[in-house]
Amino acid sequence: MVLFDPADPAFIADPYPAFDRMREHPLVWHEGLGLTVAVSHEACSALLRNRALGRIWTDASPLARFEAFNLLHRNSLLESEPPRHTRLRRLIAGAFGRGHTERLRPWVQDLASSMVTRLAEEIASAGSADLLPVLAQPLPVEVIGELLGVPAADRALLAPWSNAIVKMYEYGLPDDQAAAAERAAAEFVAYMRSLAASRLGAPGEDLITDLVAVSEDGDRLTEDELIATAVLLLMAGHEATVNVIGNGVQALMRNRSQWDRLRADPSLIDIAVEELIRFDAPLQLFERTATEDVTLFGVDIPEGSKVAALLGSAARDPLVFDAPDVLDVGRTPNPHLGFGAGIHYCVGAPLARGEVAAALRALLEQLPDLELAAEPQRRPEFVIRGLRTLPVTTR
Repeated sequence: MVLFDPADPAFIADPYPAFDRMREHPLVWHEGLGLTVAVSHEACSALLRNRALGRIWTDASPLARFEAFNLLHRNSLLESEPPRHTRLRRLIAGAFGRGHTERLRPWVQDLASSMVTRLAEEIASAGSADLLPVLAQPLPVEVIGELLGVPAADRALLAPWSNAIVKMYEYGLPDDQAAAAERAAAEFVAYMRSLAASRLGAPGEDLITDLVAVSEDGDRLTEDELIATAVLLLMAGHEATVNVIGNGVQALMRNRSQWDRLRADPSLIDIAVEELIRFDAPLQLFERTATEDVTLFGVDIPEGSKVAALLGSAARDPLVFDAPDVLDVGRTPNPHLGFGAGIHYCVGAPLARGEVAAALRALLEQLPDLELAAEPQRRPEFVIRGLRTLPVTTR
């Protein structure tokens, strides 16, 4: 079976035809990736929920070269399994449950509106503007910074750290980018240690304060667990939201009837957010490791073997989604797997949904005649799917 080359520019530009060709088999072996991949929605969902397939962290090596990167992942909620995962999620959800998403909601909408105002000014002045650096990239950075209590003057540090660290999740990463990821991880660890220490003496209304203080029956997060949680929120919240906004606006510009539909009926915005996550998934592949010998859809997966869900393929499965290659901002139900499934379902999903909705609402209100000014440039990575540029203008 012809699968795909994750470095092929044609595949990066549009991976979905390749997924269509593969989907006749629920799981297939991918020689280039060196693992079995789940292709259908049913198989991806089963993989994500199967407790014999867990998130088992394996240190990047050599250990001396990736000390900070490994520290972040050894202590991460995402890279742990019960009983540790149960403990971490209980403590983190307890801190999140103190109303942070609702507290930030009006602030996020005002922030998105101010950024779109700036975008409109740049378009009026220059004739066009890149939506990514004006809206899609800074919005989640500011929101995560506000959530964590990072001082405004320091928030410019966050996106470069995140961008460098997540490169480690791609396949065949060059040595210089791996070294940059470790430097970014070390700088972020040092910064968050300092920020957490400051909250001990001067509590605020932010999530770091609540993570420092959260306790259940005397159990608390360790300092390393707190730091890993902060970094996870940045990387997951920033990368996913940037790319949902970027990929989603591009899709709406290329499917004009759906943009016009949202203009006519803004009550569809929350439903449209789910469709944008599905239609061009910001996270295309998510790995698991077999904690015991397991058979899934007739495929034997030995203990210790890695297997991955092709989330982008699951999102276009015609057995689950009618006309899956069609963007439908009113699609319901929409059981996409963009936020995961099972015990590792994204704890920050409500916040991410709110950010994307705020961006769409601001664009529809202030720039109803938005359109592409030139062909967007796509980033060359496969696992985290996003754009490098998104030039826009108005009619």
